[in-house]
Amino acid sequence: MSATAKRLWALDAPTMTMEASDLVIGAEGEVTIPLPAFLIEHDRALILFDTSFSPILNENPRDYFGDLADVFKVKSGPEQRIDRQISKLGFRPEDITHVVLSHTHSDHAGGLYLFPQAKFFIGPGEFDWAAAPAEASAHLIRYADEIAPVKNFDWTTLGGPELDLLGDGAITVLHTPGHTPGELSMIVRLPSQTIVLTADTVHLREGLDRMQPDPADWNYDEAVKSLQILRDLETQGHRLWIAHDPDDWRSFGSLVAQE
Repeated sequence: MSATAKRLWALDAPTMTMEASDLVIGAEGEVTIPLPAFLIEHDRALILFDTSFSPILNENPRDYFGDLADVFKVKSGPEQRIDRQISKLGFRPEDITHVVLSHTHSDHAGGLYLFPQAKFFIGPGEFDWAAAPAEASAHLIRYADEIAPVKNFDWTTLGGPELDLLGDGAITVLHTPGHTPGELSMIVRLPSQTIVLTADTVHLREGLDRMQPDPADWNYDEAVKSLQILRDLETQGHRLWIAHDPDDWRSFGSLVAQE
């Protein structure tokens, strides 16, 4: 029988507002989305899944985005810095042992530099893609500022479709490409339930229901295959947490499970 993690937190997130059609092909209306990271406590590890935006945005969105902060109605505050949220939960940033990066977009990779002591995990092809992304998604990556400075950290690239992160079945990292070549999801087994953190494998619940990718996805065919992987996991009884879906954010709450 597999072991379990002890706790899972969704770290309080900045939000931005955009057209739903920018996240799911054919979607309609405006949506305000959270931009979170997740913290998982295990008996032998303290794991981050993504690192949200750079603390520069938390301190002042206009310093990070310029006028786009107003266009996207970005809302954040200094208390949402990922290092401060970790401290508020009773840990120190240097207590983080593992960081799993779902992909290199700036709303997931902005805080990587804060955890130089950790072991880092990334999907295949992701670093190369981030260094020369397609024009449609180039604005989502700050390679020189956020990726290049951490390339000398202790990185492991997934060598297959999945990785048992700690070797006990509690946390499984999945390669779910499509949004980017190295897009990763994570299965977290908790005492009361098993949750799949989807990252940007899907952006809104509507995308999964309609099997429609993001219009800026790297590869639509791969994206749809990965959506099917998520659907299959849900059929097996796993709960999917779609990170950017506002309804998922409200329904799960910040503290999902504990001993």
